[in-house]
Amino acid sequence: MNKRVNIINKKAKFEYTLMDQFSAGIVLTGTEIKSIRANKASISESFCEFNNYGELFIINMFIDEYSYGNQFNHKTRSQRKLLLNKTELNKLYKEVKNTGLTIIPLKVFINEKGYAKVLISLAKGKKIYDKRESIKKRENKIQLDRIKKENNN
Repeated sequence: MNKRVNIINKKAKFEYTLMDQFSAGIVLTGTEIKSIRANKASISESFCEFNNYGELFIINMFIDEYSYGNQFNHKTRSQRKLLLNKTELNKLYKEVKNTGLTIIPLKVFINEKGYAKVLISLAKGKKIYDKRESIKKRENKIQLDRIKKENNN
């Protein structure tokens, strides 16, 4: 696998304050993994949720239909099960239930064995003033980089 798959949720750091991160496996069908390997997926609007049996699912993840999939193609937006250890699942479940945090996917990647993995994180939603503050920090950093570049030349 010489082609790198790197599907990133760019909105996550802006919309949420990130806490603990976990790497989870994802249950996919044949055409889904082929579309992911072709970088035809998006996790920008997705989130994770527990069902009644304590299993974790990623919801609203978009995986484009495989072009050679014909009648065996998958649904583009369906629930996909995430695979974690029981202790990790229990920890996430307690955090979500007790403190009201949410679980969001940050990145989808293929590991060295060829399996699709999702990097998920416990997150707390930012308020409007927090978002303004992060915009200010980003703009200040850009201005400082410009000044440093001008002084070096």
